[in-house]
Amino acid sequence: MRRALFVGLIQAALVAALVVVAGPAAPAEAQENQYDTLVDVRMGERVFRAQCGRCHGRDGRGNDETGAPDLTTGQFSRVSSDAGMFDVIREGIDGTAMIGISPRASDQSVWQIVSYINSLNLDPADYDLPGDAARGEQVYAGADCSSCHMIRGEGGRTGPDLSTVGSRLDPDEIATSLTDPDAEVAPRWWTMRIVRADGSTIEGLRMNEDTFTVRIMDHDENLWSFMKSEVRSLERVTTSTMPATEDLSASELDDLVAYLFSLRRES
Repeated sequence: MRRALFVGLIQAALVAALVVVAGPAAPAEAQENQYDTLVDVRMGERVFRAQCGRCHGRDGRGNDETGAPDLTTGQFSRVSSDAGMFDVIREGIDGTAMIGISPRASDQSVWQIVSYINSLNLDPADYDLPGDAARGEQVYAGADCSSCHMIRGEGGRTGPDLSTVGSRLDPDEIATSLTDPDAEVAPRWWTMRIVRADGSTIEGLRMNEDTFTVRIMDHDENLWSFMKSEVRSLERVTTSTMPATEDLSASELDDLVAYLFSLRRES
């Protein structure tokens, strides 16, 4: 009798423990991020690069080819809070390519990813730049940058759109892209050199490529499509088409950086 009572008590205790362990977690909306130290940001960066970087890029700046959005702007169409971001990372978004993180990932890891993404949003108040943005706009116009780049719908399309470049790159990164444009060239901005069946050559930006076809845009912004089986050869050129700004003085470069960093997404 006593043994049966003892076993019953043990079973009841186990059931209670299982309810506590396996019971539904509190929704993210009812929680706050308690993992927002510098250490948490670094840990979040590791997990992000391992599980999210394949689509969003290791730096979080998105991927033109996969359609994954830039996460460095601090502006998100589907979430307006850290809790909402937690839910998207954890569960994904139905009907889109955004899938949830591995179910083996702890809530702590998800919150650390949230902290890392928040750290990517650049705050202009954190920078004291030597250049002048107004003078930089004049440098931009004088160097004919608009022949390749677009700002708010004005300019060319053979280089990246700079309308919100200050939300994506910090001043040092902008300066590097100007002085050493080959340092980091995204596949979207690679050039394709194609020798056609008649022996003529055409070059253009690599707009799209798969196993059988390639599509390019030439310097005059004309689009060309080719079947790979119908051309003599094709070559990917992974260097940038942008010339280095060697002709600018140090002060002009500072002004241009200040202007480009001022181009931000409207809040």
